Amino acid sequence: MKIKIALAQINTRLGDPSANLEKHLAYAQQAIQAGTDLLVFPELSLTGYALQDIASAVAHQPQPEDPIFGPLLQASQDIDLVVGFVDEDPRHRFYIAAAYLSGGEVLHVHHKVYLPTYGLFDEGRFFAWGDSVQAFDTRFGRVGIAICEDFWHASPPYILWIDGADILIFTSASPGRGVTQELKLESARWVEQINRAYANLFTSFVVHANRVGYEDGMNFWGGSTIFDPNGDLVVQGPYHEEALVITEIDLNQLHRTRARLPLLRDERTGLMQRMLERVAVANRGKHS
Repeated sequence: MKIKIALAQINTRLGDPSANLEKHLAYAQQAIQAGTDLLVFPELSLTGYALQDIASAVAHQPQPEDPIFGPLLQASQDIDLVVGFVDEDPRHRFYIAAAYLSGGEVLHVHHKVYLPTYGLFDEGRFFAWGDSVQAFDTRFGRVGIAICEDFWHASPPYILWIDGADILIFTSASPGRGVTQELKLESARWVEQINRAYANLFTSFVVHANRVGYEDGMNFWGGSTIFDPNGDLVVQGPYHEEALVITEIDLNQLHRTRARLPLLRDERTGLMQRMLERVAVANRGKHS
């Protein structure tokens, strides 16, 4: 089975979901015309990143009655969408979230579980922590979503892999930091290495959409990528400019790679569970 995937590395307007919605719909229409099956937007693509005190004002619920999600759900009749937004739960906690929309329905919502609150990041002051990581079924098979910092920790992609995800979708608003000798941003080099490593370790497709533009003194570098189960680069978007990057992946590559390298077959989840329980008990004893 082959899937045509598009990565929308867009610049967003901070605190203006209506303007960002128009850009989402325009990109969706362009992707539909190109015969695309799945379109992935970056982290917080509907709101912008540096929200701080206005996070609650731009929250939306992924429902047909919502003025932002209604048109997106309608568009998802023709193309599957992954969009980034601020989600509000019934008790008025606010989450950095990503929704997978397909066939006019919300198949899954992921709440970011790791909120960086160090250096130039301040997410823990304004958002609640997500408390679940799970894969879900789509018309292309089982998929998992992680948001930015989630992917810097080994546990979320590992859990998604063990939970059946063969396509790991990674959305980010990654600021540029540092310069390497290859005249590439250090943050870009590091992210690309991580993406390739996870594709190799988990013999899975890693699909990454990163935003571009400037916001509150931060520069977002784009460079969206897809790596295949061999860890080979399938496609990469340009740095520092908006782009709709479209390519095709062949899910039969999963069969070929895992027949040659049966890491998933040999993974000992029972051993992992027992050892984590042992470590947790030991750590409780140290801190009691």
